[in-house]
Amino acid sequence: MSGRVDAVTSTETHCPYCALQCGMVVDGDRHNARVRPRAFPASGGGLCQKGWTAAAVLTTPGRLTTPWVRARADAGQEPAGWDDALDFAAGRLAAIRAEHGPGAIGVLGGGGLTNEKVYLLGKLARVALRTPHIDYNGRFCMSAAAAATIRAFGADRGLPFPLTDLASADAVLLVGANVAVTMPPFVQHLRRAVDAGGLVVVDPRRSATTQQAGLHLRPRPGTDLALASGLLHIAVAEGYLDETYVRERTSGFDQAWRIAARWWPERVERVTGVAAADQRLAVRLLAQAANAYVLTARGTEQHSNGTAMVSAWINLALALGLPGTPGSGYGTITGQGNGQGGREHGQKADQLPGYRKVDDPAGRRHVAEVWGIPEPELPGKGRSAYEILDAAGRPGGIRALLVFGTNPVVSAPGAGRITERLAALDLLVVADFVGSETAALADVVLPVTQWAEETGTMTNLEGRVLLRQRAVDPPDGVRGDLDVISGLAVRLGQAPGDYPTDAEAAFAELGRASAGGPADYSGISHQRLRAGESLYWPCPAPGHPGTPRMFLDGFLHPDRRARFAAVDHREPAEVPGARFPLWATTGRLLQHYQTGTQTRRIAELDDAEPEVFVEVHPDTAARFGLADDTLATVTSARGSTSARVRFVPSMRLDTVFLPFHFPGAQRANLITNPALDPTSHIPGFKACAVRLDPVREVAR
Repeated sequence: MSGRVDAVTSTETHCPYCALQCGMVVDGDRHNARVRPRAFPASGGGLCQKGWTAAAVLTTPGRLTTPWVRARADAGQEPAGWDDALDFAAGRLAAIRAEHGPGAIGVLGGGGLTNEKVYLLGKLARVALRTPHIDYNGRFCMSAAAAATIRAFGADRGLPFPLTDLASADAVLLVGANVAVTMPPFVQHLRRAVDAGGLVVVDPRRSATTQQAGLHLRPRPGTDLALASGLLHIAVAEGYLDETYVRERTSGFDQAWRIAARWWPERVERVTGVAAADQRLAVRLLAQAANAYVLTARGTEQHSNGTAMVSAWINLALALGLPGTPGSGYGTITGQGNGQGGREHGQKADQLPGYRKVDDPAGRRHVAEVWGIPEPELPGKGRSAYEILDAAGRPGGIRALLVFGTNPVVSAPGAGRITERLAALDLLVVADFVGSETAALADVVLPVTQWAEETGTMTNLEGRVLLRQRAVDPPDGVRGDLDVISGLAVRLGQAPGDYPTDAEAAFAELGRASAGGPADYSGISHQRLRAGESLYWPCPAPGHPGTPRMFLDGFLHPDRRARFAAVDHREPAEVPGARFPLWATTGRLLQHYQTGTQTRRIAELDDAEPEVFVEVHPDTAARFGLADDTLATVTSARGSTSARVRFVPSMRLDTVFLPFHFPGAQRANLITNPALDPTSHIPGFKACAVRLDPVREVAR
């Protein structure tokens, strides 16, 4: 960790929250820090309510400043010194590995970790621990889009163009995103499309974003693929297919069309509820625009067939000739702060640094050489995030788990079951800056630095690599994640120099490991970023300017063509019936982020949204005997959560909505479905069957 900063200073940095990574300045020291926006293209000088209050996280109640150790299963957590805590964790890890093998150890990372942490966490897992079982919480949110874009284009960069390019769009199809709430500064880039009536939003729920749309398509939950196939059908049948583009720049159209040909608009209307006239209008707006984009996000990705759903939207974009065309394109909107970089450099179960596949022989040889180990010693593909959690504490499963920067007790689907599994582990080690719900179960809790207390790189939603600089000193007793990773690695027999604790040195090694891969960072350095260069990957040499716009000269498959996918609609893993007659879907709020670990500790944000609620159409509520502003129990086949009823007349009669930021008995993920997509292993958060029951409560 770098030396102390001046007591009072101003530091240009970036927000601790979403993938916009809005530019901000931190003024003052840790005890009286303030933030203000600064000019940055993605955020346009704006901040949302979370960003404006970000300084409060630095003095948040419940900040961890000393390690805690549970020496026995029947004992409580006790404060410990750093050496004792690391010795205990490493000793138990070594013993479990010796008794059960390396595959008994799992590692979970997060999409908020810096690129340097992501890289060394993957190295810790595969070299020091020798386990294949490392994954990250982005498996729960971005993996379907990542799998679909790699299949289509040969690479996954969420937005393969600068976000500012959207400002020239005449039409934008926005699928499953509520950016007006989740990343408000994003909306300014849609202004031209909004003013032209060309913003088309696909969302079962009326939202702050749909209110700005010229056209709102409201499909039944779980039917996005049918809708996308229907729009492709219209594009072909009504003469909007870009035949030259399809012929010269793609493959697989005929197979995809054989499926879409069966999805005529009236059939799509019966399945999805979206009027055939609105389907035709959506296609016409896109096809007749001079500049058009298709953008997807969590609402269409978090399904048990999420990869196929995203592929269907890509099919539509390809048919219209958008990807790789100047002024148009397809992109997926990354959510977490480093959700892009977090899925590129080795903390995914199927991937090595540089976005290499873990089973690619050439990639394995390259990374093994950088790491100084024989290639056969590199583990192969491991379990995905949910599979790691579900195998915890089981015979032949995961016996020890390291958790960095994520809170699965709140974020995992079927959260009640996962909490039980974590409690059954022989060893749970959690590195966090506050006492999260997952940390409360841990045998070792390691207090680490947070955003403004450390230097490191992030990669935002457009593939731009950013330097988030240390602005304030951390509290006494706190260490950086790189120090923790190095401390564990050395105690497990690794050489200290192989796990640098300096972020700049770690990034330089990351660059070498990524060289030649799809996400090549080898030409990027902290020095270039400090100098203010705007660098998008791939950037394969020190003098290279980076690649703001990908695919203009071809896609990254060997034949340079994009690939249509032959995908068809299927019903979600479960559908409403007599016992559970409603759909439930989940999402985010303006005031909170992820599991609320940061935002629920900020009074201004928590006061605005202090508890979970369930949005219900008043007529639906009447069916279940519910009154507005009363408590209801929302129950699925997996469990129940208690939520305050909010009447929302714009809700579908068959659907309810819950935000997922809240802990304990208010966890929305107590009811969500862990059914996994067969390709990406993303869980089906966005569609599960529930019922509502009134709760008799004591007057407030």
